[in-house]
This record gives sequence, structure tokens and C-alpha cells, in this order.
Amino acid sequence: MPGDDVTAAVDQVLEPSRHRTFIKSIVGGGAAAVEELVGRKVVVGGWVKTGREQGKGTFAFLELNDGSCLANLQVIVDAEVYPLSQLVATGTCVLVEGVLKKPPEGTKQRVELKVEQVLEVGPVDPSKYPLPKTRLTLEFLRDFVHFRARTNTISAVERIRDELAYATHTFFRQNGFRYVHTPIITTSDCEGAGEMFQVTALFSDAEKVEKELKQNPPPSESEIEAAKLHIKEKGEAVAHLKSSKATKEEISASVSELTKAKESLAKLEERFNMKPGIPQKDGTIDYARDFFGRQAFLTVSGQLQVETYACALGNVYTFGPTFRAEHSHTSRHLAEFWMVEPEIAFANLEDDMNYAENYVKFLCRWLLDHCHDDMEFMAKNFDKTAIDRLKLVSSTPFERISYTMAVQLLENVTDKKFENKVEWGMDLASEHERYLTEVIFKKPVIVYNYPKGIKAFYMRLNDDKKTVAAMDVLVPKVGELIGGSQREERLEVLVDRILEAGLTLEPYEWYLDLRRYGTVKHSGFGLGFERMVLFATGLDNIRDVIPFPRYPGRADL
Repeated sequence: MPGDDVTAAVDQVLEPSRHRTFIKSIVGGGAAAVEELVGRKVVVGGWVKTGREQGKGTFAFLELNDGSCLANLQVIVDAEVYPLSQLVATGTCVLVEGVLKKPPEGTKQRVELKVEQVLEVGPVDPSKYPLPKTRLTLEFLRDFVHFRARTNTISAVERIRDELAYATHTFFRQNGFRYVHTPIITTSDCEGAGEMFQVTALFSDAEKVEKELKQNPPPSESEIEAAKLHIKEKGEAVAHLKSSKATKEEISASVSELTKAKESLAKLEERFNMKPGIPQKDGTIDYARDFFGRQAFLTVSGQLQVETYACALGNVYTFGPTFRAEHSHTSRHLAEFWMVEPEIAFANLEDDMNYAENYVKFLCRWLLDHCHDDMEFMAKNFDKTAIDRLKLVSSTPFERISYTMAVQLLENVTDKKFENKVEWGMDLASEHERYLTEVIFKKPVIVYNYPKGIKAFYMRLNDDKKTVAAMDVLVPKVGELIGGSQREERLEVLVDRILEAGLTLEPYEWYLDLRRYGTVKHSGFGLGFERMVLFATGLDNIRDVIPFPRYPGRADL
């Protein structure tokens, strides 16, 4: 009976929830904390880093890691509890229940888990598992982006990245900022460089039309004419019934037939007007027929949009993905990357520099306080100066010099030949930025008042008409970490700057409205989040500090 099936379904018992203990909470405390855990029964889940059978196959040691920290937990499983051969392969996932105990004297572990029950197993065929126990290069791991988080390096980088994100939100919350989600799809080019990914439905729509026309060919002109004739006949029938004073029901039925005929003609004409290919008008693509009715792009920055909230809420910031269609294969470029972009109302350039310096110092201190083990790992395996660099930046006042002074200092350098010639008006290259921070000043440097020709249109024009109130925060190892400016709040000047940049005013009318109605002096900056992770970890390639790197030719997963 149907009712019996319903009753059976209702009576099914749900699998009980199991509280899983993170390995970090077991091995991450001091000796006293570990001592308190001994004898406690816990459920632990993770992936086997290494496994080996011992005692002629009577038991096995598993080094288990669950991603909560760098350290592993040693797990002991007896053969009578579970078939050992199914547990020891690297990459195997296990959920086990057991009792924490002190290991024998002389072993490096402070605590280990004696398994009483194996609850779940995600097996691995060791002959096919792509991540062997041998040391793997970061370049090799980019070909296995779906597995690379299981390695010590990438998992450590991700925990550092997570801490930096949490620290970012903490810093801005403590300083009275509001977090604003700005759009990923935009119709304006913030940087004015034009290297943007276009968002369009024209190609998929064209494919649908082509497929539709192939399966259901459009009507012929004779069919259209026949439909029009049919409407005419139905219209004459309605008129005849009205003139002959037919019943209301007869007239209504005839009007209904006329309406259906008109609807049928509309559908026929719609199909008749369907054309294959991308719609064009006056020899160019007709974006009016695109999804948004105009050209749209993936954003290169949320700055312009977040300014609208700064002009209402005061201090705000956005933190999200940004995109650039730049065909670059350098170790410093990604097609998709994350930006932290605060915007501060009633703030000048000096205010902007103060916030930027305090923010970077806060991030460095946070990692020193909350990421010790992972930072020690990075210092040991990749950059022995990583922790010292964080200490330096977190505790040292940043040097502040004008762009003109920076150029003069670099022009006077005799102990190094730069690949890019130094001259006023050029955009400083990474080699110049690093020389300033690593050789001349040996600490972070803020360079301000750049030539207007190398900076964006929205930066405030200085009184000399040659420079803008822009600033870059330069740090050792990376070079430029932050770029910012006081924004141009004067309507007439901003209009001139947009036109000078070769841009049209129409897409920026809303931006100009902020200056027309209640304009306010305001400033802001952008921190490239991946560059901050590079700076912290000491890694060389930006592709290794973002979970899913996108660059020319690669968009895996």
C-alpha cells in the first residue's frame, strides 16, 4: 500500500552525528594541554601522509593530517581492527575513533591515537595516485590543482592566506569601515587600460538561434502572407457578426479566433526575422541586443563603485575578485586576482598613506601572532628571511619620498645597472622599487606625487599640473604592494582628465554625479592580495599563492 511506503520512509533512522576533533586542537597546545588530552576518546578524520605496516603486519602507523595545521597526528591501527593494506597508502582518507595516549619515551610525538574503530575509509590506488611522497615542485603541482592543497606547502600557504583575509576584515572593522560588495560585472573601465574580459551572451545566443533554425526552418514569405490573409478574414468575420447584431457569445468566440490568429502571426514573424550569426548594426556588433543591452566586462577594480558608498557611509572597503585580460606569463601576473580596496571620506593623501602603512603593519603582526608554525615552515623551506621581513615591516616606520626624489636617488646609483633606464616620467619597474626598499632604505618606502601621465584619470591633479596625488607602498621582496591616491573631487578637472585619457564621458556620468551633488574630498588605495601573500611567504610565483590560478592558457576546474 502507498501509505506503508510513506510510513517506512518516515521511520528511517538518521545516521548519528559524530563530533570530529581537529588535529590542531590535539597537537597545537603546550605540554600541559597535551597531558590533559591523554586518555580521552576522540573521533579524528584526515588524509594519510605516510603509512607503514609494522610488527610483521600486526599493526600500522599512519601519519594523519586534516588540514587544520601543519603537524600530523600519529595514528596506530591494529590489523584486527581493519585491513591494514587499505589504510597505509598515501592519500587515503580515514575517519577513526580511538583513545589519545602518550607515546613511548624517546619518540618525537607528544601524543598519539590508538584506534578502536575505523568509521570510514576513502581508499587510494597507490599505483595511480598522482602525488607521490617524493618532493614535488610547485610548477608540477599546478598541473594537479585539485590535489595540491594536500601538500604541506600549499596547505600552509592557504592557511596564511586565510589569516591575512581574516586580519583584513579585523583591521577595517576596528577602524570603523563598512564592507561593501561591489559588482563583478561592470560597464566602466576603472584603469582605462582596456585590458578587460568581455561579458556577453551574443555567442551563446547565436548558437541557439543557429541550432533552432536548423531544427525548425523559418517560415517562408508566402506563409507570412497567408497568415496575414487569415487575420484579415477573421477580422471581417468579427465585423460581420457585429453589424448583423449576433449574440454576445458568437462575437466573443469570433474575437478569440482573431486574437489567436494575431498571436500566431507574431510568432511566425519572430521566427521569420531570426537571423544566424552575431547581430550587427551599421557594420558593427549590435550590443543593444546583448544580455545587458550594452557592452559589459569583468571588473578590473571595485574602486569606482565603492566610492559611491564612501560618499554616503564614510569609511568603506571592498574585498573581492578582479580580472585583467593581459597576455602576460610573468611570475607577477594573474588573469583573476583579489583586491582589497578601502575608500575613506574626508581624507587627503597623507591620511591615505597613514591607513595604508597601518594596514600593512597590522597584517604582518597578525601573521607573527597567529601563523607561527606555517611561517616557520616557509622560512625553512623557501625564504629564510620571511619571518625577519615580517618583523621589520611590522615595527619600522615607512620611509616617505616623492616620486621626483625617488628618480633622483635611482639616477645616482652606480653599483647596479638597471635593465630599464631611470628617467622622470617613467613608471618605476619592480627592479627600481626593490632597490629603493632593499638597498637604499632597507625598509618599506611610500613614493608619492607621481607624473599624471602614468596614473589613472581619477587621481587628484596637483597644483603643478604635472603630478597627481598618488602614492605607492613599496616593500622588500615584492616591490609595489599598494597603489592609492587622493581622488579628484573637482567636477571640471575630472571631466578633463577622463577626456585626456581618451575615454568617453557617457559610461562615467554616474561617477561624475558624485562630484555634481555633494562632492567630498576622499582617498583610497588597493592592495593586491596575492602580492601580500607572496610578500609573507617568500614564494616566487604568484600562481602558487592563489587556490585556483588563472593565466593565459590555463583555467583549470
